Amino acid sequence: MYTNNSYCYSRGRALSSVSLSPIREVYVEDSAHAQTPPFHVFLAQALVEDCHIVAMAKLFESIGKLGLALAIGGGVVNSALYNGKFSVDAGHRAVIFDRFRGVQDDVVGEGTHFLIPWVQKPIIFDCRSRPRNVPVITGSKDLQNVNITLRILFRPVAGQLPRIFMSIGEDYDERVLPSITTEVLKAVVARFDAGELITQRELVSRQVSEDLNERASTFGLILDDVSLTHLTFGKEFTEAVEMKQVAQQEAERARFVVEKAEQQKQAAIISAEGDSQAALLIADSLAVAGDGLVELRKLEAAEDIAFQLSRSRNVTYLPAGQGTLLQLPQ
Repeated sequence: MYTNNSYCYSRGRALSSVSLSPIREVYVEDSAHAQTPPFHVFLAQALVEDCHIVAMAKLFESIGKLGLALAIGGGVVNSALYNGKFSVDAGHRAVIFDRFRGVQDDVVGEGTHFLIPWVQKPIIFDCRSRPRNVPVITGSKDLQNVNITLRILFRPVAGQLPRIFMSIGEDYDERVLPSITTEVLKAVVARFDAGELITQRELVSRQVSEDLNERASTFGLILDDVSLTHLTFGKEFTEAVEMKQVAQQEAERARFVVEKAEQQKQAAIISAEGDSQAALLIADSLAVAGDGLVELRKLEAAEDIAFQLSRSRNVTYLPAGQGTLLQLPQ
């Protein structure tokens, strides 16, 4: 097979310049004697077939190059369409980083957006409130160790996301919140004694919230809620408080005993005074009425005794002056 176009072209012109009529005549004359065509005919046919094959090869090569170009172009377009769009979920915002111009000032909202592939890149931020617990060990005004855990609900200011990304980074909460929370808590707790931290907890929480919101605003953060969830003291202070409570309870118990004795004393005095007054009254009555008052009291006592005995089932009444049943002496 000949693949050189110039060769096929030159051989075709050479063959076209040679007259084939003698060959046809010889072939016709010798057809009666031999059935095989002359060598020149085979050579001409082979050269024509070679030219056709070369032309078909060139056609297929052109088609292959066109298909490869279309495949590459389609891949580039598909990649551009895939990388040229991004979505921002609900409660999120995006900041665009351009490889030539840097971080853009515009903040992209929720939805699907387009950008320049391989040149621009979106950075997604969560703008919803998120909780974070920050434990801190600090000292009170009276030099007592205090363990405090602060729970914070925070979120970034959407309009300041480009500045936050350039100055702090995507992990702004890890870099900012622990440091400012520790600083504010230590400053506020140092203003109160250990006892005041318990009795004035609401005031402590309010001052921590005000100071912490002021510090967080300088970094572009909003604190939706600040609360003290855990507050404990050192072992020594806890033992001292328990001993104080025990001493106070013992003092209260002793005071109660003293008050009870005083009350019993006053009751005895009052009872004695009452008895004295009663004796004086009885003596006066005896001086005036003689033995009649004594007889009256005897009758009242007898009446009371008879009433009590009448209610008992073990008492039997006998007629006066008769001892027939029990043979009692007269």
